[in-house]
Amino acid sequence: MHIGLVGGIGPAATDYYYRGLIDAAAEKGFTLELTMVHAEAPTLIKNQAAGDVAAQAAVFRRLAERLQAAGGDVIVITSIAGHFCIEDLKRTSPLPVIDIIEEVDRDLEQSGLRKVGVLGTRMAMETRLYGRVRAAELLAPAGDELGSVHDAYAAMAAAGAVTEEQRDIFLAASRRLIDEQGAEAIMLGGTDLALVFDGTDYGFGIIDCAKIHVDAIARRAAG
Repeated sequence: MHIGLVGGIGPAATDYYYRGLIDAAAEKGFTLELTMVHAEAPTLIKNQAAGDVAAQAAVFRRLAERLQAAGGDVIVITSIAGHFCIEDLKRTSPLPVIDIIEEVDRDLEQSGLRKVGVLGTRMAMETRLYGRVRAAELLAPAGDELGSVHDAYAAMAAAGAVTEEQRDIFLAASRRLIDEQGAEAIMLGGTDLALVFDGTDYGFGIIDCAKIHVDAIARRAAG
């Protein structure tokens, strides 16, 4: 399977997917066929903030056409924020879409978790990942903390690096979701959050949506 990867949104997430797929190919013993195209993070952030589904889907559709011309069999958006328009993209894309929300919902159903805190962009948190997760109740940070998490996430994603101040914001929000709202684990509802939750044990469970997505892509490629 020739994977069409839409990267750039943001740089750290693109690197995470690329390295993850290289490692999976080596582990599972398949040849990695991959073409990558670049999408602009500021454009995505602007369109998501405006709720302009059509504009962002059109950006992705043009990139899907480019990937199809390069021999791609599927298209993958390396951004949970980018999935706010994924239903529109599915209707118009010349390539099948491997949808991160579908994969995460399936994984949650198998996990047995019922209450999960979510971090990411404002829209991803407020809509509980665009209202498409059914297997568990998603809990968002409360009050002003939701805005603080969004701002820290947007800045981190654009820079491709996390500051200690941003890390503290994400960890404080995670602990409040667990201690005050009863979350059983924290969902990384933004693909760049791997910069923060990089394998360090913070004393609570992590649901890494990007890893779930990469694993699903690798299974398709190996199959």
